[in-house]
Amino acid sequence: MHTSAPSDDRSRIDTIVSLCKRRGFVFPSSEIYGGINALYDFGPIGTRLRRNIRNSWWRYMVESRDDVEGIETSVIMNPRVWEASGHVQNFTDPLVDCLGKCKKRWREDHLEDERRARKLPEGSTGCPECGGDLTPARQFNLMFRSYLGPVEDSAAQVWLRPETAQGMFVNFANVVTTSRARVPFGIAQIGKGFRNEISPGNFIFRSREFELMEMEFFCEPGTDDEWYAFWKKYRFDWYLDELGIQESHLRIREHEKAELSHYSSGTSDIEYAFPFGWGELEGVACRTDYDLTTHQKMSGKDLSYFDPKKEIHYVPHVIEPAVSVDRIFLTVLVDAYEEEQVNGEERVVLRLHPDLAPYQVAVLPLSKNEQLMQEAHSIEKSLRGTFATAYDDTQSIGKRYRRHDEIGTPLAVTVDFDTLVDHAVTIRNRDTMTQDRVAIADLSHAIGDHLGRARRDSRARAHRNASSQQ
Repeated sequence: MHTSAPSDDRSRIDTIVSLCKRRGFVFPSSEIYGGINALYDFGPIGTRLRRNIRNSWWRYMVESRDDVEGIETSVIMNPRVWEASGHVQNFTDPLVDCLGKCKKRWREDHLEDERRARKLPEGSTGCPECGGDLTPARQFNLMFRSYLGPVEDSAAQVWLRPETAQGMFVNFANVVTTSRARVPFGIAQIGKGFRNEISPGNFIFRSREFELMEMEFFCEPGTDDEWYAFWKKYRFDWYLDELGIQESHLRIREHEKAELSHYSSGTSDIEYAFPFGWGELEGVACRTDYDLTTHQKMSGKDLSYFDPKKEIHYVPHVIEPAVSVDRIFLTVLVDAYEEEQVNGEERVVLRLHPDLAPYQVAVLPLSKNEQLMQEAHSIEKSLRGTFATAYDDTQSIGKRYRRHDEIGTPLAVTVDFDTLVDHAVTIRNRDTMTQDRVAIADLSHAIGDHLGRARRDSRARAHRNASSQQ
């Protein structure tokens, strides 16, 4: 696998942040009150993109397979779940405080990265922000604490989940019984998670509220290695074929032994070359039988599986692919964003995969002529049930093209004065800016053909840059 080194261009992230605010992808949460650190709201365009990311993952992981079931579990669970899973004891990060001017808090294991990002001299040991002395490290639990009921005491204490995985483990027996699932099979879930991060940053890459897409794949002990290799490749291929992420910007990194979580016998990260460096998109982990065994012990309930063919009981082992919607969101924006010169003017274009684009088709009357606007409205409504459509009549046609290029709309359909005579419209391609004249009666079919070519072009773009490096 050939990968390029990430560029150190943090200004590109600033550009993406500006685009997100300007075009309605992401807003700071509670902005009118000054915001709140590392929490974000998603605007109309961002909500559409996030939904498309979730749908792509669900189709690929659940709907296209006959060995994965989906569930949804509660954000708040019995606190003994987190004792059994090891999160109460082990879900911690080393925290240091600055004793100098800035008084900031840092994760000890992030200090070197912060110093490098600020281009501090080699061997610096003080606070990356102000150079002040740092306290010795102490362990800090990342789970948000809350209380169930009216009394805030230890008996009512609960935790907001930091992952969705435990909801799937504690429902293992329920799913086997109700769906008649047979090992090997998986349980998948999309849902919110919360982590009280010490040093969140890089926009939505590391925040305190996020959305996870996780799957626990239960397999017979001894088959772990085979399934681990399968899921690493299966998940990597999703980024190329379904999201159109450029392969030259991706890599798979196997964890060193010292990095492994307490439950893992092997973990690999699928990483992306962000402007701030290589960053984890997704972890694929061999969790062994740790979770089911500990929940079986703590709860006193039998979580073993009876294999009807071999007529034996065993506790299945688990392979877990887990990814954040928010990190995929950031990745597809960074990867798709391009600036180019067109007729002496700068054009910003998001070359999003057509199945991810917030809108697939924008229907645009050439001007604010009443007849053109009525015809454009009618066409947009006729397409709405088949494609993700938008109607736009604000500003000049050139500015509307640029606006939809900037939010990643693959196709624009222009209704002009000739339309009233020949009953045809013009389809403009986002990436090539070529235009085709099509009869309104054939428009839906023509759009489907254009989007099919766009999907093939997206896959070719994903693989092209990697191939050129070989």
